[in-house]
Amino acid sequence: MPKGVPSVNAQSSTVSHPSLRRDQRGVSEVLGVVMMLAMVITIMGGVWVFLNPYIGDFEDNTNWNSANGIAERFQDRIDVAGSAPEGTGIRHTLALQSTMIQPIEKVETWTIAADLTPYDSVIVRNVNISTIGVYSMNETARSMSIETESSIENYAFDSSHQEVLINHTSSRQHWISVTVYDADGIAIHRSVTYIVSGIQITTSLGMGEHQIALMNDARVERFPNEPWRVTQYPNLEIDTLVNGEFRLSLVLNDVLINGSLGSGNNIGMNMISLGPMTLFTGHAYNVKFTVDNALNDMITPQYHERMLDEYTLNRASGTLDTYVGYAPYLRASGADGFTVETQGAQLFLEVDVKRVEVSR
Repeated sequence: MPKGVPSVNAQSSTVSHPSLRRDQRGVSEVLGVVMMLAMVITIMGGVWVFLNPYIGDFEDNTNWNSANGIAERFQDRIDVAGSAPEGTGIRHTLALQSTMIQPIEKVETWTIAADLTPYDSVIVRNVNISTIGVYSMNETARSMSIETESSIENYAFDSSHQEVLINHTSSRQHWISVTVYDADGIAIHRSVTYIVSGIQITTSLGMGEHQIALMNDARVERFPNEPWRVTQYPNLEIDTLVNGEFRLSLVLNDVLINGSLGSGNNIGMNMISLGPMTLFTGHAYNVKFTVDNALNDMITPQYHERMLDEYTLNRASGTLDTYVGYAPYLRASGADGFTVETQGAQLFLEVDVKRVEVSR
């Protein structure tokens, strides 16, 4: 039989493809995992870079809100403790994690002077630290007393049409009150200088430190790279009484921090009253007062501008003949102090001091 001829269209058997070695397959899996991790890290890094400014702003806003809350609560507690009898007060707990509370000693000086009768006009001035000058326009002044937190001195002198100079030994560490009397021992004039202390609340932000200063019921703030700005002014008010008279009320808050308050989640502190003081209460004439803030040079001009807002508007509109409110004592800028314009109505003067000591 003839041999079989293989078919022309016959196909060869299936060709076997070379397979990857075990070590080659392992390298491929490792490269895939590494590439996946690199992609995940790249995405996470991009998200972090994108969100980081927002996270910083969120933290700053949280710290700022916390500082504002501490300032408001601190001020409320000071008002309550300052009105309490001497030796009593309250205990309060604050969270001071990113915030630090520091004392600001003798930061604001208030001087209030007024005649207590309408029969004479008396001027008291500090010639130097040991001499006081007294000028009585109608020559009714006959004696004076100088009172400080540690002593009381009395001096008698003859009437004179010129300024009388009194040498004294009183030291004005915190406050000094000078009262002038006539021949019958009736008080005709009083001049008081009081230096108040306050607290400063410092909070760390991303761009620097945010500071809040509480002084005499006023509040000033400063953000990083910005000037000090007054956000709340001292507690000085003019009220109209039912009998048509006017009342000028001033409450001074004097806060002393004894020792360090520290920092932490729950910081307990005692707020003890040192006893309220009344410097003026009754009818007053020729009232003059000045204020000088030593924390920063930009604060006192802001006080002056606020006090003279309405006076400036009325002067510009020509209505000063009906204006009632704060007015410059001499120069229009308020550099010589301020007085109260009542258009001839009687003025009642009330000046009180709340003194509080804060300690752990």
